[in-house]
Amino acid sequence: MCENAEIFVLGGVTAVGKTAAALAWAERGNAEILSCDSLLFYRGMDIGTAKPTLEERSRVTHHGIDLVTVDQPYDVASYLDYAHQVVREIRERGNKVLVVGGSGFYLQAFFAPVIDDVEVPDDLRNQVLDWEQEEGLSGLLRRLNELNPEGIGDLDSDNPRRVTRALERCLASGQSLLALKESFQKADFPFRKHSKITWVLDREDFDLEERVKERVSLMLDEGLLTEVQALREMGLERNPSACRAVGYRETLLHLDGRYSSEQWRETIVSATLRLARKQRKWFRSRLPVDRVLLLSEHEDVGDLPAPWELPGRV
Repeated sequence: MCENAEIFVLGGVTAVGKTAAALAWAERGNAEILSCDSLLFYRGMDIGTAKPTLEERSRVTHHGIDLVTVDQPYDVASYLDYAHQVVREIRERGNKVLVVGGSGFYLQAFFAPVIDDVEVPDDLRNQVLDWEQEEGLSGLLRRLNELNPEGIGDLDSDNPRRVTRALERCLASGQSLLALKESFQKADFPFRKHSKITWVLDREDFDLEERVKERVSLMLDEGLLTEVQALREMGLERNPSACRAVGYRETLLHLDGRYSSEQWRETIVSATLRLARKQRKWFRSRLPVDRVLLLSEHEDVGDLPAPWELPGRV
């Protein structure tokens, strides 16, 4: 495989229309889709993730879907190894690589280092877990700030997993986040030599809100409650990333009697819109985006030209 083979990346906030655009592009352009959605890895998490259907996957070859059971956490290091192998195999078949997703941290793995060589001993990991259970996120942040008098930079302080990981790394290495970041940015990563073309889909707020409401209604009608009940029996709550995911977290609370049916629906919609705002901010600040496509309300995304279809490209 050519080590600087081109990778096409399609990003965008949740419910924007990435799946439809990617399917149309891949069908027209002899491309295979590599999913970059951190919840599509899990078997059984279908309705709440709007996972491409079996029919859609029969139209175009997909990768990165249904890799592990829901009780088995799947981290970015595992994804990076997997994605590197998949990209190699797609290029060996002579097809285009189309990476599609809205998980910013995993998308970033194609553009910059995302894992380091700091080893966290099990006893330290368990200690941090005990602190989280005893003190909550605020306690972890207090400890992290004490170790970082220069600040914690752009760390997502609302994300328990990111805060936990940052605290573990500081304690294990004896270094601040700033020092770790400086050495980290010099590290190599599998896709450094690949050229990338990155497009992001977006919509006006009113349009996206309506699409989110429609999607949530469809998910509830298709059986999200039954899906989460089954996943709970399979060990969903042993996987922090999965059970805290939008739609699944609220459904678990509904099953426990914390939300009425109407509150359940409303909280999923609100959480999804918050996620979309967070994704949009990430794309704007963290990814080297070549083009943002602002879609109109009734635009057929399948008619959008793919990056490789632009004039001047072979």
